[in-house]
Amino acid sequence: MELGRRERKKQQTRQAISDVATTLFLERGFDAVTVAEVARAADVAVQTVFNHFPAKEDLFFDEPGWWTGPARAIREAPPEADPVDVLEAQYLAETRERLEVGHLATWKLFVRTIESSPALLARRRLTADELETSLTQALDERSPDHLRNRLIAALYAAAQKVLEEQLMRALPDDPSPDELEKAQTALEAAIAQVFAVLRRGLA
Repeated sequence: MELGRRERKKQQTRQAISDVATTLFLERGFDAVTVAEVARAADVAVQTVFNHFPAKEDLFFDEPGWWTGPARAIREAPPEADPVDVLEAQYLAETRERLEVGHLATWKLFVRTIESSPALLARRRLTADELETSLTQALDERSPDHLRNRLIAALYAAAQKVLEEQLMRALPDDPSPDELEKAQTALEAAIAQVFAVLRRGLA
């Protein structure tokens, strides 16, 4: 029981640090905020921040689902499931969760913060590469056709990029709840269209 309480305390501290860091980064820009400032705002020691987040970029990219989720979904899917169907369902579920937890409201600011920071752009490229590598590996575990598996992973990464660009166009600045719902509806229509193209291309 004590271990459970200790673990919950660690998770609460980590989340509090992440929330403070995200607020500062979105308000002032990633490069303008230091880890020491995050620590002061969260009322913790700098070392405590690094205990939870090995690098400053980890404070910003604190949700690994977008690059680890596809491979996990493939590994958890039934053997007979079509990989493209699995990946579409996984991507759709993540976008709906983003809406539910309120992250869609700040999505444009989040992306603009990345685009204004060389460090975040470099980390995003790295994680995109990790996504393709991990997804290819997961697909290889299901099928020996490595060339096709590599192509599926590359196409999924490209589809993700196209859909994120579509979301940026669909979302207004400072969206209202109704505008968020409309943007989500437009995104889901785009998801269906993009993955239909993937299916035809891989048929």
